[in-house]
Amino acid sequence: MGRIQLESVSKKYGNTHAIEDVDLDIADGEFLVLLGPSGCGKSTLLRLVAGLIQPSGGRILLDGNDITAAPPRNRDLAMVFQSYALYPHLSVAKNIGFPLRSRKFSRTVIANSVAAVASTLDLSELLDRRPAELSGGQRQRVALARAMVRDPGAFLMDEPLSNLDAKLRSATRTELIELHERIGTTFLYVTHDQVEAMTMATRIALMDNGRIEQVGTPAELYDTPRSTFVAGFLGAPPMNLFDATVAEHQGELHAVAPGVNIPLGIEACSHAEHPIVVGIRPEKMHIADSRAHVDAVVTTVENLGSEELVHIRVGSNPLCIRAPRPSTARAGAPITVRINPADVHLFDRDSGRRLTWRPEDAPVRTGTPLYVA
Repeated sequence: MGRIQLESVSKKYGNTHAIEDVDLDIADGEFLVLLGPSGCGKSTLLRLVAGLIQPSGGRILLDGNDITAAPPRNRDLAMVFQSYALYPHLSVAKNIGFPLRSRKFSRTVIANSVAAVASTLDLSELLDRRPAELSGGQRQRVALARAMVRDPGAFLMDEPLSNLDAKLRSATRTELIELHERIGTTFLYVTHDQVEAMTMATRIALMDNGRIEQVGTPAELYDTPRSTFVAGFLGAPPMNLFDATVAEHQGELHAVAPGVNIPLGIEACSHAEHPIVVGIRPEKMHIADSRAHVDAVVTTVENLGSEELVHIRVGSNPLCIRAPRPSTARAGAPITVRINPADVHLFDRDSGRRLTWRPEDAPVRTGTPLYVA
């Protein structure tokens, strides 16, 4: 079992909140990724779960048992560090077996457990080597094997792939996904790399300034971001965001800004103009042959092989289009862009929170059919 629950967990350093009132429920067997920019608190949160630092408030539970004050050795958790933390003077076999030796297991049990884990991670041929004789990917697997040999309730991983090159990182991602599917143990994984999060996670908890902005599947965060922060963080390139106003035009609501007039597919009703932020994914913007919803000028075109990134300027706003190659866009030329109303995301300009359409006859306190989700 490996269910991890955080209830109003906080961590303060002086008057600064590193973690503020975090609630999170990680199911047994889940692969949950803590994602966010540097300094957002994701590694601090992982260390709180591991017991390496103590919270200023709240509770941490493992399978229903309160472990908030328990020392790390008494938590059924295994940590894999960014630096791997291998003992340079010990062989691979002794590095893997170290947690069992420290718990006074017999030599036979240790040998059998090390052999089994080494076989699972394809390390059997490396057991007599020392860490200095291994590649970065092999060291990462040894660190993982040392965690696995304990048969913990959950694995805690703090950016374990950050020291690998791009090709090896991709291969190791695949290995970790397959390992999780094979052993079915809870993984709590920290990264700032959205590609790792999107490809590996069953759910993502996206953090900012010590708080969780949104928790959900990778598809949920990408397709229905709850804030401009989530929308702007996920995606490469990220979602286009620009200020606009919801206004009535010919009986329909439109998102209007200089050079922009996008129908929202919503019938107009008695409703004042509403300042908003419009969000559109680059792949949802389509170059049109004639006048469409956006009038722009091309600034640059990036050739990515199978596709192009077309950078445009609409009024004072720089936007980006992801288009199949070759496109008709040329730097310095005018361009028009067509957008499907279903692909438009609306956010409140003041709070940055997602706006959702509400029918006029539904009860709403402010009298406007737009409300914060």
